Amino acid sequence: MIERILDVRLIDNFEWRYLGVIAAILALGVLSIYSITHSVQAGRLPLYARQMVWILFGCAAFAVMLVADYHKIARLAYPLYGIVLVLLVVVLIVGKASRGAQRWIPIGPFAFQPSEFAKLVLVLVLACYYAKAPREGWIQRLVLPALIMAPGLLLILKQPDLGSGLSFLAIYSAMVLVAGVRSKAAGILLLSSLMLFPFAWEALWGSLHDYQRERIMTFVNPAYDQGGKGYHGLQSRIAIGSGELVGKGLYGGTQSQLKFLPEGHTDFVFAVFAEEWGFLGVLGLLALFFGLIMLSMEIAYKAKDVLGALLAAGVIAMIGFSIVVNIGMTAGIFPIVGIPLPLMSYGGSAIVATMAALGLLLNIKRRRLTLFY
Repeated sequence: MIERILDVRLIDNFEWRYLGVIAAILALGVLSIYSITHSVQAGRLPLYARQMVWILFGCAAFAVMLVADYHKIARLAYPLYGIVLVLLVVVLIVGKASRGAQRWIPIGPFAFQPSEFAKLVLVLVLACYYAKAPREGWIQRLVLPALIMAPGLLLILKQPDLGSGLSFLAIYSAMVLVAGVRSKAAGILLLSSLMLFPFAWEALWGSLHDYQRERIMTFVNPAYDQGGKGYHGLQSRIAIGSGELVGKGLYGGTQSQLKFLPEGHTDFVFAVFAEEWGFLGVLGLLALFFGLIMLSMEIAYKAKDVLGALLAAGVIAMIGFSIVVNIGMTAGIFPIVGIPLPLMSYGGSAIVATMAALGLLLNIKRRRLTLFY
């Protein structure tokens, strides 16, 4: 009874702010998708309406992850990871291919991307491991978690999905830092990484597809193949710059409305938003993302136990990495690696997985005052 009273006692102001920020970003995403795709015929439902349907599924995932105790969710981490690995194998066998990548499993008229859910499951697995693992020994703190991560990472890179693979590494790195490692272990890891980097880079470069190598080359040299693989990045930078101070308004973006900017509703939705809303609009959007990350970090800081803090840190790394890399690649700061902008880019799997992760964060916050689990 006491647990129930304390648990239900408070949807406080912090929770309303958290939900308000999420809703605002989702609304701006739908508006941007509507702006660029309202004239596109895409089956019975236009793309912006499909995105709203995915948001409803995301809200359901948010509610499930909010209601269930995160300790009980963590107990399912390893079985869920096993299911994800099976799905990643299925993708390689019967997956739907698009633009040189095989990342989606078709189910009737829909398709879902297991690698998006694999990120959240990896957070659960590593948090569960570190919450119970001994704090001594670099083998236990660094090597074993890396071995746990490796099968999922290799299967994702095989698709190939470099963006999700980098997200895996970002989540692993964040969890290692939060769990804590001795300076000696960190030094050994750093030295080993530097020694193995030339060999790893050669192996990685050899495993990349031609279009991935060309994307890296266009990042190193922006003038490289501007009419080919450098076209996306060039048009994205033009769109962002043409927004100037206050933007061109809804439907007013020349790069997006005249279809000079490919994939404007998915990976390059930030460029569409920047062209239509301008520098001031971008500042507002960045403030919303910054507020979301800060509220999430407060959840991690005030978590009642190690498991909650680790889960929150993993989710923050998962979402924060995607925000930074997506905005960076559309602005020409990073190579184009195909990472969607959380809560804004079109895509059912990404929306549902992100909303589930945010629901888990709020779960950790709300159970901070409970006595039992």
